[in-house]
Amino acid sequence: MPGDDISLPVTLAVLGAGFLHALWNALLKSAAGDPWLDTALMVIASSLICVPFLFLVPIPAAAAWPFLLGSMVVHWFYFGFLASAYRRGDLSFAYPLMRGVAPLIVTVLGVVFLAERLEPKTIAGIALISAGIIAIAWFASGRHTLAAAGFALANAVVIAIYTLIDGTGARNAGNPWSYVIWLSWLEGFPILAWVLWTRGRPAIDYLLRRWRRGALGGAASIGAYAIVLWAMTLAPIAIVSALREVSVVFAALMGTWFLKESFGWRRLAGAVGVAVGVAALRL
Repeated sequence: MPGDDISLPVTLAVLGAGFLHALWNALLKSAAGDPWLDTALMVIASSLICVPFLFLVPIPAAAAWPFLLGSMVVHWFYFGFLASAYRRGDLSFAYPLMRGVAPLIVTVLGVVFLAERLEPKTIAGIALISAGIIAIAWFASGRHTLAAAGFALANAVVIAIYTLIDGTGARNAGNPWSYVIWLSWLEGFPILAWVLWTRGRPAIDYLLRRWRRGALGGAASIGAYAIVLWAMTLAPIAIVSALREVSVVFAALMGTWFLKESFGWRRLAGAVGVAVGVAALRL
């Protein structure tokens, strides 16, 4: 069973996963194409990247398969809400909003359903991280449409659900790496079937033209989630979930540098709040 705290090496690994997560989201948002097809491209690319690793990891234990299959269903909603939010709002608004609310939901559900024990300083750190992230979203410039906020908040609930499912599944799989490899591989099939059924040959041509971006985004996505699920076998899910969302700071900076979305002192204050929250988790 994982402990009640998180070690420094695991903390640094999860922060690295946050950077990778922000990277693939920035690649998705900056694609300037069809958000649904660009999302599908990264999921399909992730699936293909996993193929050689299937021969290097064991099949997940039987106890993990209900979680793995359930996660596939929940992730379908995640990808759909993600594409819809990015279609209607900027990266620097939609991404922090969905990622900032999710750790709060995960914390409550983790305590209620997984009996995770969290110290007051840990709860304070998670709250600071979430508050800072939400501030980064609230004071973002650009498009702040009600629809973008709705899809982002809906996705926060979905993120919390699949985080708990996958954290528990990885613990039951016997090997967290096998869980994420098999999950990522299997997720590509329904997405590819959807593309073929609804979009046909033009969609395949679209994906083939953009395969390099998809490969980079898919690799970053797998790397990020593999690290996170490994960390959830060693530390409480709520702590790992909150630390992972430091990716929002990376995403806000990427949005500023590459997508020309403004940052500002209020969002800087939010980033400081996130940093203080991370420090609180490590005290």
